[in-house]
Amino acid sequence: MHPMTHDVARVLISEGDVQRRVAELGAQLSADYQDSNPLLVCVLKGGYVFLADLTRALTIRHGVDFMAVSSYGNATESSGVVRILKDLDRDITGRHVLIVEDIIDTGRTITYLMDNLRVRQPASLRICTLLSKPSRREVDLDIDYIGFEIPNGFVIGYGLDYAENYRNLPFIGVLKPEVYS
Repeated sequence: MHPMTHDVARVLISEGDVQRRVAELGAQLSADYQDSNPLLVCVLKGGYVFLADLTRALTIRHGVDFMAVSSYGNATESSGVVRILKDLDRDITGRHVLIVEDIIDTGRTITYLMDNLRVRQPASLRICTLLSKPSRREVDLDIDYIGFEIPNGFVIGYGLDYAENYRNLPFIGVLKPEVYS
């Protein structure tokens, strides 16, 4: 038993289910991008665990780059104000780009990111998210690849944090409200 599990109200998605779904996404992406050498853009910090497993599940050539954006701070609700803290290291003009996200909630951050990257003229721009919370969506959004749709609740684990903790849990769990209230 992981010592941090006492803060988890319940396991939402088991480690085995996460790993199975990541493998399925890897197979699907490998088929869809078989001739295009895509650039996977990981949104830090939460997406790094998902990206690491997803890249190992791919059977195609691909590049990796990172962006860091801020819309939460230490809060549990998105502020709606997005700042780019770290931009891409390379030009994406003419490149097939896949944004790799840990979670899409209101959709405001990913919409901002899509608008920001679209003006750089990639050949294509798609989204792959491990988790989607459609009940919280505030903007109209097409998500190309979704690992799991989840109900509203504050989730942690597998890269997702609360105040920089719990990223190392191997499953997706719901954080006990008393931990953050």
